[in-house]
Amino acid sequence: MMRNNDKVYIPIIICLSIIIPIAVAGLMFMPDNWHIEFGGADLRSLPFFHAILNGSTAVLLFTGFILIKNKKINWHRICMISAFLLSAVFLVSYVISKLSTPPVPFGGEGMIRKAYFFILITHIILSVPVLPLALLSIYRGITGEFNKHMKIVKWAFPIWMYVAVTGVLVYIFMIPYYS
Repeated sequence: MMRNNDKVYIPIIICLSIIIPIAVAGLMFMPDNWHIEFGGADLRSLPFFHAILNGSTAVLLFTGFILIKNKKINWHRICMISAFLLSAVFLVSYVISKLSTPPVPFGGEGMIRKAYFFILITHIILSVPVLPLALLSIYRGITGEFNKHMKIVKWAFPIWMYVAVTGVLVYIFMIPYYS
């Protein structure tokens, strides 16, 4: 049975879950001469900021997991909404980074190169379902539909955690190539 709020929020979640990944994917194919300057700001430190956001998100996700296992529902809610907000800040900052600076190629060779690209590719692929899964799980949690919330979280939590942790790993792999 569809609730009245579902008629509003589910289409919004679906639209955001389609539009945002397509827009972000489009950034990968953006010509170099389309880059935007943000008032001459030096945005080269954004990858480090992104790693901090991803690492903090992973800590909040894990803390929220522990809190819900200990029936600390309000603290769990605060952690999970905070994790989502950090992820949203990451997304905006990532878009700004991609719009303002050309991509930095990975220079590693051999097994390290294979490991990097495996982590990067799985990170990118799994980042796509994080948005709808996170939005749906937050929505179901806020509306008190805890059975639906738990069914979604079984998928959302490990995928979101993987994306957050591998976001940090990608940065660690890339440190030698940032100027």
